[in-house]
Amino acid sequence: MNFNQLNLIEPILKAVTKAGYTIPTPIQQEAIPAIMTGRDVMGAAQTGTGKTAAFAIPMLQNLSKTKRNQRVIRALILAPTRELAIQIQESFETYGAFLLLKSLVIYGGVHQNPQTRSLQQGTDILVATPGRLLDLIKQKFVILDHVEYFVLDEADRMLDMGMIEDVRKIVRKLPEKRQNLFFSATMPEEVMKLAQSILRTQIKIHVTPEKITVDLIKQSLYRVEKQDKIRLLLHLLKNKQLDSVLIFSRTKHGSDKIVKQLVRSGVEALAIHGNKSQNARQNALSKFKDREVRVLVATDIAARGIDIDGLNYVINYDLPEVAETYVHRIGRGGRAGAVGTAISFCSSEETQWLKGIERLIKKEVPVIDHPYTSNVIVKESLPEKKEIKGASKRVAKKTYKREETRSSKSSAKDSPRPYAKSSSKPKRSYAKA
Repeated sequence: MNFNQLNLIEPILKAVTKAGYTIPTPIQQEAIPAIMTGRDVMGAAQTGTGKTAAFAIPMLQNLSKTKRNQRVIRALILAPTRELAIQIQESFETYGAFLLLKSLVIYGGVHQNPQTRSLQQGTDILVATPGRLLDLIKQKFVILDHVEYFVLDEADRMLDMGMIEDVRKIVRKLPEKRQNLFFSATMPEEVMKLAQSILRTQIKIHVTPEKITVDLIKQSLYRVEKQDKIRLLLHLLKNKQLDSVLIFSRTKHGSDKIVKQLVRSGVEALAIHGNKSQNARQNALSKFKDREVRVLVATDIAARGIDIDGLNYVINYDLPEVAETYVHRIGRGGRAGAVGTAISFCSSEETQWLKGIERLIKKEVPVIDHPYTSNVIVKESLPEKKEIKGASKRVAKKTYKREETRSSKSSAKDSPRPYAKSSSKPKRSYAKA
């Protein structure tokens, strides 16, 4: 089956073709027809199965059939994180490139003024994280009275992040008559209860995740803080065996910044992401495949569909928030039975995502020592003084301080960036929420 057989309108087919897609994934084959006929859908599908296009394409088609004199929010998509919300909105822009529909994304962690100004100009499709959406509803910047389509994406992650009650509050503000689309990688009891409270007569779609095969990938982990990542990258690229390297960055801005710093240091590099034109992305990919460029830096959404023969080196400059995305990334190397190499950088802020990755692949990624090893994470492994008891406490405290001072001096020699002076109490680093 190809997209031409899904009864899509010409503007959407044109956009899908321009994006480089010809064959729909299994979830797209099942969900697109069901959604276009107005059915509620409950999909058990993980990241990387093509589920965003599975709901975005039919929603765009149905929304384009009816026009309103005034732009009001007719479709609401909830996502657990800023990164996922941005990716979803970019997908709506990609597939709706030739339609007169407007989409907007709102999320927390940034000033709300640019978002509220955009909301006041009107939008047909709103992608949001629950917390920011509730804030703007309270301030009367968002009105949900005209919502026709409601999508809840990655419901199990929302449960893990404590967002379910916020979701329930938002659902209570929606019109009774609407189409509901519910997606979750897993279906724990609390998620099933939420689904039952939202969905009417629904069609259930279950997509088996791709088999996790990491045996042919040599994985390694480099603990390094954010400010030292570029220097570590340049250090690794001194090895000429890394002749063709795909680097993953979490953001478009980050991709451009990495390329700029690499080029400045004499390393041929290009970036592909959503802000680049289709021609620019294709040109960069062609040069990388032809070995005219040594390094290609990509975001996850831009790298979808990339299949490069002979690619043996993948570097996760930023760890992904979603563990399955890590598997998709490193799987780009080691194709056709070849042994691939996956190198991952992990700062103290990314430790929580590393734990999720190691749970998924059921193994610990070997840690490699290097000149820019994170001082913060090294300190985490030191014993806490509160565990030292008895008469030897004072002696142990002095010994502990001497060891910590030596550790700090050693780290200062290895790294050109000076660290803060050691104190008697070890500093601990906590991942940001």
